[in-house]
Amino acid sequence: MKVTVVGAGAVGASCAEYIAIKNFASEVVLLDIKEGYAEGKAMDLMQCASLNGFDTKITGVTNDYSKTAGSDIAVITSGIPRKPGMTREELIGINAGIVKTVSSSLIQHSPNVIMIVVSNPMDTMTYLVHKTTDLPKHRIIGMGGALDSARFKYRLAEAMQAPISDIDGMVIGGHSDTGMVPLASHATRNSINVSEYLSEERLQQVVEDTKVGGATLTKLLGTSAWYAPGAAVSALVQAIACDQKKMFPCSTYLEGEYDLNDICIGVPVILGRNGIERIVDVPLSDAEKAKMQESAEGVKKTNGLLEV
Repeated sequence: MKVTVVGAGAVGASCAEYIAIKNFASEVVLLDIKEGYAEGKAMDLMQCASLNGFDTKITGVTNDYSKTAGSDIAVITSGIPRKPGMTREELIGINAGIVKTVSSSLIQHSPNVIMIVVSNPMDTMTYLVHKTTDLPKHRIIGMGGALDSARFKYRLAEAMQAPISDIDGMVIGGHSDTGMVPLASHATRNSINVSEYLSEERLQQVVEDTKVGGATLTKLLGTSAWYAPGAAVSALVQAIACDQKKMFPCSTYLEGEYDLNDICIGVPVILGRNGIERIVDVPLSDAEKAKMQESAEGVKKTNGLLEV
């Protein structure tokens, strides 16, 4: 199993680290346009191998896509990160050009690749890959929902003062501060709905804190977060590589599902060896349906800024 991660910045390096530590891939190729940067990151990570007990080979390359040939899965993290006060949508001009070039270069050397898009604005960048490549839709996956759901579960556990392993919850919709739809109606602690533990007011605060989770971290860090995004990507990669049939909310191309068409947006999917193996239809309340439609309108507005 060969995995390529494009972009050796904080998110890309975290992806490579978590994938390697889980020890399911034979090789991770880390690629960046900055001379020597990916090579240095790869060397540093390989010097962790004996300490962390993994055998995955990590190779760093500078803009040489021939070294990515035969990749089973590729992760696109490249692009400029958010700065404080910046929306994900403001990144579209620069990142669209980068993602278009990267995706075509990856496919040239790995025509059977499954692609995971992380670059922001993520739903629109995933849509761009659909519109500018010949990959089938089940092999193009946007990462955001897995990360947003992890942040939702963190906030729920915090509010209930519970271990996070007790918590289950999911976020669908667009990967943006206004587009996320945390499914509070389905969130549980050991199968008991969280509304049994939290007041409506406190639960609403959890929802709002989840939606601005990325912006909160960007304000604190001065740039985008990287540990949780890296971990979210590694979970998706492992589910595919190990054919786990796990359910994650991912941005995928919809053709009538959830009453939406010609859009990439976060919905629950089953991930396995073929990528997205099926889209899961989760019952939504009328309020959640309305929020999902509103989220889709926002994503489509951003998509309208693309030149494809």
